[in-house]
Amino acid sequence: MGRFYSLQHLVYWEVKLPRLAQGLAFVLLALAAVSGPWSGSVRAADQSVQDMLADRFLGKPDAPVTIIEYASLGCPHCRAFHTDTLPEVKKNYVETGKVRFIFRDFPLGDRALAASMIARCAGPVRYFALLELFFRDQAEWMRAPDGLGALKATAKKAGVSAAQVDACIRNEDLKQGLRRIAHEASQKQGINSTPSFVIEGEKVEGALGYKAFAEQIERALKAKAK
Repeated sequence: MGRFYSLQHLVYWEVKLPRLAQGLAFVLLALAAVSGPWSGSVRAADQSVQDMLADRFLGKPDAPVTIIEYASLGCPHCRAFHTDTLPEVKKNYVETGKVRFIFRDFPLGDRALAASMIARCAGPVRYFALLELFFRDQAEWMRAPDGLGALKATAKKAGVSAAQVDACIRNEDLKQGLRRIAHEASQKQGINSTPSFVIEGEKVEGALGYKAFAEQIERALKAKAK
């Protein structure tokens, strides 16, 4: 059974420090993020709430297998999956055109919801870079006495100003939209813990290691090939 973070499991666990190679990957992500759609004259106001709530995905739209991840940015097991498993999944399945990987926010708690909102406001180009930033700094903003201040400090590393964060988290339509998506996932697909995945209609729970997760993908690929 993979590790997971349930709706009843809101006590924060200690998160291991990232390895040196992951730190380098973070630096590259942060540099890439600065050139995204929130730089220059573009602002979150230029996006509709519908645009901000649209699916964010990695990979080819017509990839044979679609994986949907439901995760909370404040969930340590989600962080473990993104740190330890997803990089290999991206290399072996997403970048080779076999998998389209969709991330859907399932925020557990106000701080995780605020982090999701900030990433959504940043636009589709910068979205995954912000996810990596928030997962990397998770221990800081989840434990800080001033949660919003800590979130602003993390967002600033991607060139997002405190004023832009303030404007984003005041967007009630975006906030309610994210809550609605999570509620629908719970009601229609039985999602009640994070991370949870839907792989071609089959629900898989927990932060599986790469080998176990790859087995799930291979099973779905074989089914598609029949």
